[in-house]
Amino acid sequence: MKKRIIAMFLAATMAFSLAACGSGNGGNTESAPASSSGEEAEAGSEEAAESSEGEAAGGTDMNIAMITDSGDITDQSFNQTTYESCKAWAEANGAEFTYYKPDSDSDEARNASVDQAVAGGANVIVMPGYMFAAAVVAQSDMYPDVKFVALDVGAGDLCEKGVGEGYDYNPDNWDVTEYYNTDNVYCCTYQEEISGYMAGYAAVKLGYRHLGFLGGMSVPAVTRFGYGYVQGINDAAKELDVVGDVEVEYVCGGQFYGDADITAAMDTWYGTKGVEAVFACGGGIFTSAVEAAVKTGGKVIGVDSDQAPVIDQTQEGLTITSAMKGLSATVNTVLTDIKDGKWSDYAGKIDNLGMVSENPEENFVQLPMASTQWGEGFQEEDYKALVKAIYNGEVKISNDISAMPATDVKVTDYGSIK
Repeated sequence: MKKRIIAMFLAATMAFSLAACGSGNGGNTESAPASSSGEEAEAGSEEAAESSEGEAAGGTDMNIAMITDSGDITDQSFNQTTYESCKAWAEANGAEFTYYKPDSDSDEARNASVDQAVAGGANVIVMPGYMFAAAVVAQSDMYPDVKFVALDVGAGDLCEKGVGEGYDYNPDNWDVTEYYNTDNVYCCTYQEEISGYMAGYAAVKLGYRHLGFLGGMSVPAVTRFGYGYVQGINDAAKELDVVGDVEVEYVCGGQFYGDADITAAMDTWYGTKGVEAVFACGGGIFTSAVEAAVKTGGKVIGVDSDQAPVIDQTQEGLTITSAMKGLSATVNTVLTDIKDGKWSDYAGKIDNLGMVSENPEENFVQLPMASTQWGEGFQEEDYKALVKAIYNGEVKISNDISAMPATDVKVTDYGSIK
């Protein structure tokens, strides 16, 4: 690999430049993360590297670190689900676990957190979100004895950071393996369009006719959720012969958190336009949809994990369903296989996880069986039938995000609020 010689030199020099971890270098930092301070201190990286190598060889003595992206472990979404899954697995399997929160939303800060984790003895680092592509490119060669598990990081993300200027945003035109160490990295993405489809389909079947989509930043994962949602709405409307009665408002907030501006836009949707339910898809941005929905008796659809326990704290019965990714299933499966010495099954792969079974709860994309508001138009048995039809290929869902899907229902795309 072209970067290996340079990376070996860099790894040797890192002993003198690793960022200090501050308090909570190891163990489980539940109340306070080990965050990047930007200060330099002697970190003993050579000992950490030797420790990582020995632990990794056996596949059993695991020291796990999880790093947050631009959010934190209370975002009720991607970071929190990953954190809780890693923590629970570590406790159940007697492994050390620490999480790290970068001191800013930047590639440099996330890279510094990787340095901290390695200095703290981590030999497995779990990184949730496409923002970690830069860390995979920059750090995987530097720490060859550390196993990197990058959730929701795809070939396009890696190529964008690896190629840099001149990248044409078509990963098929590039050899992604040139830009990271395939020996110690596992990446996966999720077929968000499928669970987005399920959520939209369910909403129409349950009687909702004026629907909204509030995305975070307009990144591929968010767009796949949104375009799948629109396809599900359209198919359900055609099945019920209510195409003329169904309408969709579509917008992205331009960020992964709610604020006054986004809440104001949602107030207009729910209060003026008559939107009945909004699929809030983008980390903490759901808070703006929730704030607006409770004023008018509207509903919300969650994302990534089952968000009903959180959203419904504001108002009981507020959440129709959630379009989930199997983050917990991924974490549990990969960490268990690392413990069992099966890393070779993962190294260098970029999986696109989706449907693996007719059983809804075995899939990496699904709706929550326990908290979905089943009704006369869409009951558990109807959901199971839909899952079976998707798994068997009877229902086709496009993952093309080059343009809004063609629909029979009216879709108004407002672009981005910010």
